[in-house]
Amino acid sequence: MIWLAVILVLPYSILLFRIYRGSRKIKQFRPADQSRQFISVIIACRNEEDNLPLILSDLASQNYPEDLFEVIVVDDCSSDNTAETALLFKAQVPNLRVIENSGTGKKAAIREGVNAAKGSLILTTDADCRIGPLWLSTISSFSSETGAGLMIGPVKMKSTGSFASDFAMIEFLALQGITKGTAEIGDPSMCNGANLAFRKMLYLENEGELHPEIPSGDDIFLLHAAKRKKTAAIRWIESPDAVAETRTPDTLIKVFNQRKRWLSKASVYKDKISIQLGIVTFVTILLQAMLTVSLAFDPAFIYIYLVVLFLKSVPDFLLIYNTAESYNIRRALRWFIPSQLIYPFYVLIVAAGAFAGSYKKD
Repeated sequence: MIWLAVILVLPYSILLFRIYRGSRKIKQFRPADQSRQFISVIIACRNEEDNLPLILSDLASQNYPEDLFEVIVVDDCSSDNTAETALLFKAQVPNLRVIENSGTGKKAAIREGVNAAKGSLILTTDADCRIGPLWLSTISSFSSETGAGLMIGPVKMKSTGSFASDFAMIEFLALQGITKGTAEIGDPSMCNGANLAFRKMLYLENEGELHPEIPSGDDIFLLHAAKRKKTAAIRWIESPDAVAETRTPDTLIKVFNQRKRWLSKASVYKDKISIQLGIVTFVTILLQAMLTVSLAFDPAFIYIYLVVLFLKSVPDFLLIYNTAESYNIRRALRWFIPSQLIYPFYVLIVAAGAFAGSYKKD
């Protein structure tokens, strides 16, 4: 029985170790020149009048010529004063435009922004993110020096200190580790629209493959489409100056809803490594959940359970610790063990909700 458990979990451990090794090889980017190109920053948002002043203030404080970037705020059918709030920053960000989404949803809003963009290099971020003053200059230099067509920027989550918030952070650290690890081994599987850069032409070439029928995934589907066509290099940007920071959900209900929305698009993935990750993860967490329940009826299962937990937790910890160290947020790891114990049940509940369609759209 132990050997069967090992055989089932080993593919997960091997794949995660491979991704971890990839993430360890990434070198920090240090610009060799001061690239100057016109950049279009797109912020697609709905009902974000409280958050917009912070991200727009950050953009107004960029160490980048103000005549070499524009900010396009796409108002996605807001019922508050999102558009009016954005326009208040016109004096601080001269090339600021606020446009209305002619469709509905974030995908349509991003498309609206891209079509309106003047720059050949486009950066996307979210209204609830914060960025440093070297964000634009760092990504611009990375783009010029690498020639990449799609660049995956690091996203750091800021915890409120609650268990729900730290739990969400630990999971997100694992996702960030997978994101940069798979990118480094030349098989990128994930990205995040909160910090994404791409050539406008690349977006237009792949616009028809973004699955408009699915409310989430404007970023992931663009990545997978670009990866399939192999017409442009895809790179991860490892630099503290390229980080976008956002807040974790502060309740478990919000965590569940966010994750269900993310997972809802997985059923149409065609990307090989993404499918592999999904399968080996599901088999591993399902086995762990079944063994946990079995322990309530027969304590003899403890040995098999510990073997499975060990084989899963070691690569998880290495990947999460490496990412936490790069973000200087190792404090969140205090909840690693409790998270490992409840994670299988959490994933099963999220998966059931996602595929049942019981999530709130953006």
